[in-house]
Amino acid sequence: MTRISTRPYSFHDSEMLRENGIHPVLARLYAARGLTDIQDLSSDLGALMAPAGLLHIDAAASFLADAIAAQKALVIVADYDCDGATACAVALRGLRALGARVDYIVPNRFEYGYGLTPEIVALTATEKSPDIIITVDNGIASIDGVAEANRRGIEVVVTDHHLPADTLPAARVIVNPNQPACGFPSKNLAGVGVMFYVLLALRAEMRKRGIFDAQTQPKLDTLLDLVALGTVADVVKLDANNRILVAQGLKRMRAGRMHVGIAALFRVAGREARSASPFDLGFAVGPRLNAAGRLEDMSLGIECLTTDDEGRAWAIAQQLNEINIKRREIEADMQDTALLKLDAFQPQDSATISVFDDSWHQGVIGIVASRLKEKFYRPTITFAPGADGWIKGSGRSIPGFHLRDALDLVSKHAPTLIDKFGGHAMAAGLTIRADAFEAFKTAFEAVGRDWLSQNQLERVVETDGALEDAFYSVQFIELLASQVWGQGFPPPLFCDEFRVVSQRVLKERHLKLALEKNGQRYDAIWFGHVDSLTDRARVAFRLDANEFNGTTRVQLLVEHAEPA
Repeated sequence: MTRISTRPYSFHDSEMLRENGIHPVLARLYAARGLTDIQDLSSDLGALMAPAGLLHIDAAASFLADAIAAQKALVIVADYDCDGATACAVALRGLRALGARVDYIVPNRFEYGYGLTPEIVALTATEKSPDIIITVDNGIASIDGVAEANRRGIEVVVTDHHLPADTLPAARVIVNPNQPACGFPSKNLAGVGVMFYVLLALRAEMRKRGIFDAQTQPKLDTLLDLVALGTVADVVKLDANNRILVAQGLKRMRAGRMHVGIAALFRVAGREARSASPFDLGFAVGPRLNAAGRLEDMSLGIECLTTDDEGRAWAIAQQLNEINIKRREIEADMQDTALLKLDAFQPQDSATISVFDDSWHQGVIGIVASRLKEKFYRPTITFAPGADGWIKGSGRSIPGFHLRDALDLVSKHAPTLIDKFGGHAMAAGLTIRADAFEAFKTAFEAVGRDWLSQNQLERVVETDGALEDAFYSVQFIELLASQVWGQGFPPPLFCDEFRVVSQRVLKERHLKLALEKNGQRYDAIWFGHVDSLTDRARVAFRLDANEFNGTTRVQLLVEHAEPA
């Protein structure tokens, strides 16, 4: 069941923003998203929260400055998703600019699993002989891996943003806004954001030591295109601080001052970098980079982000595009299988979905979980075979159901059921024995029934209400496009009543509409929907500027509609 609702907002807050010069519609949109202070709209780097607020960041900066001075061998251990790849690229580029001897290793997810495991430490020691390991976008749960590094005399700096367990690894330094006692005001930094902050603190420490001054220090803002990509692709909340990082990265892309690998990924995705948006990063550039980690080896993606050779970047981007096409094919097959398995599934009788197939690909289960969650609006975990009787699960959740905490509760109720797990509120991963699948499914469903009310299991399309007729314009669409929207700061979705003038099915998949309101006619399209509407409909829609034959016209992208 899906229903349309309107976001409430404070008229007082909206008026205060409007009186400060904010466009009246934007003032209303911002107030509905909890934004009350005009300073939270700043996209200037000067408005970024200071690194000093991150627990242990000064210790990390001092330790790394000593390591660089002693020319110690540093090795980055990266994660295999887009956040991990961009964090690795930021670490490599930034540390090299600051004079470090640094290399990296990225585990093959199918051989080594997630994080800094003892096996990864052994591999790193054999192949790279590091004095120091720096984790990016992982490590907070790597108790055994850090212990193994310590046993081998390798010191570890953990930079991560994932939620910690009750025990922290015995690393030399941990920088993570989500570790206990860290008072950093934003808990929403992505892994790439944490690493960027470590570089800011390290550069400041080296200035203090007289190694650089304001004129000679490396310009770390050149890394912000990478920071923006990783932040958007990891679907972390775009709070005021993250919006600054993303806005600055987009500004570089639009000005053509991005790294050649990102430029190549835009080109291969058929997107225009000069009008780069968070949507491009999340749905065009990010997935092509992620595909490498999902199906093969993320080192290809990292090379794309660290090469300065345009030809090499373009060749890799084409390879990544081919891998992404293959990923889509695998995903489509897996989705078909999942829907067959769920043929008898009755959403009203279940609070969760757990589904396993022994033909599935580990690297794609997260996307399939996401698709099923969207279709059925239930917390969903999909499982694929791992090694030696183990299966690996990847989950996606709905608002109000903290997935990592749910797995923690299952683990506490049945301590032998889950081998390991980790993640966030909205996404998590785990490993269980194949023969424990049914027991896990039952235990997970019990938590879902306990935690979720019937109301929470009803999909709500949250809108910003009606839009005044004057703002159905290309100019207003351009104004909206110039803002940073994303996770936790959703793009505007308007809602109004229209007369349905005409409707037809396009390419057997989409509903093409002509809608009328107050004597004005609008083209509209509802992608992936073919059922016809009633003569009068209440429509939730986004505004889109549709260019055709050199003319740009307003088009409505329908998200949901119901009889008026």
